[in-house]
Formats: sequence, structure tokens, C-alpha cells
Amino acid sequence: MDSWVIAMMLGASLFLGGIALAAFLWGIKNGQFDDETKMMNQVQYDDEHELNDAANQQRKQEAVSKKEYKPE
Repeated sequence: MDSWVIAMMLGASLFLGGIALAAFLWGIKNGQFDDETKMMNQVQYDDEHELNDAANQQRKQEAVSKKEYKPE
């Protein structure tokens, strides 16, 4: 009687493990883990003030590239 419970639990865990492995491989294939600059940006912008300055600078660069920037 107990052997069918063990077999069912083993089958269910293998099935769920296979789904997890397939999802992980799908994520690798589609580039879900390819964020090369995230760690560098976290180190570079420690303070909230520095992060806001970087965001403003990025907005200015995007505006210049679109020819919408007007110096203050």
C-alpha cells in the first residue's frame, strides 16, 4: 500500500522537475539571463542622488539624439 504512494510522489517530482528544467532552458535560450550591465550599474550608482543624475543624463542624451534638447 505504501509503495504506490512512493511511486506517485517520485513520478510527480520527476514531472515537476522536468517542467522546471524545460522552463530554465527556455529562459537561457531566449536571453532572459543576459543582463551584463546590471551589476555594474548597481555598483556605479550607490546613492539615490547619483541614480537620479544618471537618469537625467540619459534623458538628455536621448533628447539630443532626437533633436529635442534645449539647454537650460
